[in-house]
Amino acid sequence: MSKRNVNRPNQLKQKISLPTICSLFITLFITLFTNCHEKGYNSNSQGNAEASEIYLDMAIPEEAPRFNTEEYDRIYENDFVAVWDNPLSTFSIDVDNASYSNVRRFLTQYHELPPPDAVRIEELINYFSYDYPQPRGEHPFALVTEVAQCPWNPEHQLLHLGIQGKSLDYEQLSPSNLVFLVDVSGSMDEPNKLPLVQKSLRLLINALQPTDRVAMVVYAGAAGLVLPSTVASDKETIFKALENLQAGGSTAGGAGIQLAYQIAKENFISDGNNRVILATDGDFNIGTSSTGDLVRMIEEKRKQDIYLTICGFGMGNYKDGRMEQISNAGNGNYFYIDHIQEAEKVFVRELRANLFTIAKDVKIQLEFNP
Repeated sequence: MSKRNVNRPNQLKQKISLPTICSLFITLFITLFTNCHEKGYNSNSQGNAEASEIYLDMAIPEEAPRFNTEEYDRIYENDFVAVWDNPLSTFSIDVDNASYSNVRRFLTQYHELPPPDAVRIEELINYFSYDYPQPRGEHPFALVTEVAQCPWNPEHQLLHLGIQGKSLDYEQLSPSNLVFLVDVSGSMDEPNKLPLVQKSLRLLINALQPTDRVAMVVYAGAAGLVLPSTVASDKETIFKALENLQAGGSTAGGAGIQLAYQIAKENFISDGNNRVILATDGDFNIGTSSTGDLVRMIEEKRKQDIYLTICGFGMGNYKDGRMEQISNAGNGNYFYIDHIQEAEKVFVRELRANLFTIAKDVKIQLEFNP
């Protein structure tokens, strides 16, 4: 989604019928996890206002933490490409929006600019809802296009391509088989980590349908099952298992992922929504812990039609790059939860858009026709 073709102006005057385009910025927003504009699940008229209202009163720490081992993958800008030499641009769709809330965290809590590689433009755009028309006919997607003058350089043009996935009938949704995979290692023993995870998952549990099922796996020095698959209507049992979680020990994230997928497979619902929801700061340090090994593991697990949602928490040792790569490998989505209001957005207002998938392995090919 972040890939873009950029073309030299002297070439375009001869080759493209559009006005001179020095910079072509492609922002593809796709609701692969279904748009929830209907029935109160998401309101575009309130979205921007809520985003601004909720975070103005956030608690600001007196001093930013001195200890910082956060990691971000380097972002490389795409080179200029002559369209007659390379007329096709092909790339995968990216529906994550974690970068927006993470960037907001630096601005509102640290009062400083985020690291450059923490800023993924496509995720800032993805964060908001857009009033794109629903697709019609047999195709599950609708395409919206517009060209506008570039605000920072009037000689440039920006091309915007918006892709809207079809909305699901929420009255006819298949039940969900969810496995919460919760990091309870020592690094999660901070107010904005495990305690916020517990509050966030409580919101999600309250929003589930009675026929949905929830299991819970935790990992620290080792992985363990703390809640077998339980119907969502049995909230007392689920809440008790959630409230008993305590942080401590090292981080065997790889073992936790293995066990979570095993539990999801054992309780697999045919034609249902089978998903592992990982809540962590990403700081794996024992067992299968390298990003490459974790990505390969997830790529193998996704063949079981079990999807992956990653929710990042905390600051100071946050491993953004690792979680983004794992999410992409698992046909999943990735969010950063910096405040309980963000959890409410992800797990309540946009629950069905975030947890139900209408397409996977989606790729876009844009052809420039001089």
